[in-house]
Amino acid sequence: MLSWNKQLPECPDPMPQNSPLDLPPGFSAVTLRESGDAFAHAKAIALEAGAGTLVWVRRYDLLEFAVVLEPDEPLVSARRAHFAAMSAMADALAAHCPPERQVEFIWPDAILFDGGLVGGLRLGWPQDCAEDAVPDWLVTGVMLRTADLSHVETGMVPGAVSLTSEGFEMIETEALIGSFARHLMTHFDRWKERGFKVVAQDFFARLPKGKAGERRAIDGNGDLLIHAPLDSGPAERTPLVPALLAATWYDAGNDAPKLQAIP
Repeated sequence: MLSWNKQLPECPDPMPQNSPLDLPPGFSAVTLRESGDAFAHAKAIALEAGAGTLVWVRRYDLLEFAVVLEPDEPLVSARRAHFAAMSAMADALAAHCPPERQVEFIWPDAILFDGGLVGGLRLGWPQDCAEDAVPDWLVTGVMLRTADLSHVETGMVPGAVSLTSEGFEMIETEALIGSFARHLMTHFDRWKERGFKVVAQDFFARLPKGKAGERRAIDGNGDLLIHAPLDSGPAERTPLVPALLAATWYDAGNDAPKLQAIP
């Protein structure tokens, strides 16, 4: 699926030895100042830096990082790595969050924590790569709100939450990155050993339940397929690429997750 075994080059700003990040073998961290953009920077250095490069912005208000991936299959199917990354982030949150809190998804890229929008993931790829060609890289970018929303007027942020307001300690947000990296490798290993179907099952387990008898699947190009109960005809198709490009959870003007529920 995705290469983690190649020798990685030196990072331009390697993580200091006393870094709070604890990453598994195969990952190499690059830090940016608070004004940096992890997703954009990771895409800019992806070709040179290689698989496993993790770019982290040390912001107080957001957990923001991005990881470079190297697919071994065509772009049209390699984008399905997004679903492995979504489940990896959800698993990391579930492992570190206070008890009895739910981590759920809104198709295809938003993350809900305890019912409120906390952030989501983006996926980048070379714009000049043909759909049937193997891309030199993919970049998955994660952004979750950490700052407390107590400063925002009550009622102005319906459907939004932050990790801090939901019981996370600030130090735990760094631990989430290492946990994400480990879960990501686990999901890729399962994909390689058992096929993509297990990755899709993990993703669907965190989507809102559909109608009774409804059958859901992820097509080879990443599109969502929904078969109505007892319907043997063509499935309802929701394309992946336009949804990823729209990133409806993301407020580009404020470079942060939106403060309102997704329509």
